[in-house]
Amino acid sequence: MNMNDYILKEITPLHLKDAVKKAQKVFKNYPITHFPVVENNKLLGSFAEDDVQTIENNEEELVKSSHLLNSFFADDKATVLELLKIFADNDTNIIPVLDEQKEYVGYFDLRDVLDVFSTSPFMIEESETLIIEKLRNDYSMSQVVQIIESNGGKLLGLYISEKKADTIQITIKVISDEINEIMQTLRRYDYKIISMHENDIYLEDLKSRSEYLQKYLEM
Repeated sequence: MNMNDYILKEITPLHLKDAVKKAQKVFKNYPITHFPVVENNKLLGSFAEDDVQTIENNEEELVKSSHLLNSFFADDKATVLELLKIFADNDTNIIPVLDEQKEYVGYFDLRDVLDVFSTSPFMIEESETLIIEKLRNDYSMSQVVQIIESNGGKLLGLYISEKKADTIQITIKVISDEINEIMQTLRRYDYKIISMHENDIYLEDLKSRSEYLQKYLEM
């Protein structure tokens, strides 16, 4: 998806010669965590609201606080996932955007990017979400895909959702009428199913065995 349609230019970027009180006013008028500073169309960085609000002399120019600038941005060809990572890594809800010449062209707003992600087929297609776990050295993405497709499933997407010292967890979105077959095959290949699913044959079998054992012990 082309994200260029979501580049905003509503707010004019700040300049180092601007007074601190102008920056404070911008933050007061807009619900943003950071705001870009530009000189000659070149991005110098972004001031965080928390930092700007702590500057006591609001008459001085921003240049005296340039050491507080944060350096992060996205290019105009960034993908949704790349943007979400930048938002998360910098704890921000606004990302400056640069073109191929590294010139400032606008900014992305977190709300817009989340809207795009939430309306993607990965999110809105009716599907099952599986969370599986396996030893890191034994995990194979191609094997997981093969298991799903060989059981008639249609893979919408997957990603590594957690890494530990020895194990890895993968979150999978899959369309299938035979989700139990997929889960049983994954288990045969030593994948642990972390997510809970109604009518899971394996769990139902364990429950039945447990109930049988309990009755036996009570005899």
